[in-house]
Amino acid sequence: MSWIISTADVLGGEPRIADRRIGVLDVYELVVAGRSPVDVADQLDVTLAEVHAALAYYYEHPAEMRTLRREREETKRTLASEALAPPHTA
Repeated sequence: MSWIISTADVLGGEPRIADRRIGVLDVYELVVAGRSPVDVADQLDVTLAEVHAALAYYYEHPAEMRTLRREREETKRTLASEALAPPHTA
C-alpha cells in the first residue's frame, strides 16, 4: 500500500496521507513544533505508521517540501495584506 499520495483535487495536489486530507507538511510541522509522532497520530486519528510515512516522505523530498513551504508562506502574506487593505469604495 502506498501511504502517501497526491491528487490534484485534494489539498491542491500536495502530498498527503492516503484516504485523508492530512498533508505531509502538516504532519511534519506538528512534529517540529514539539509533538511526538505518537501524539500526532492520536491527534489526527491516523496510525503511527502513517505519521512515520509522512515524515519519511518529507525528508525524502526536500526540494518539493521547500517549494510547498514557500507557497504556503506566500499565501499567508497575500491573505494578511488583503485583510489589512482598506475596503474599496464605490
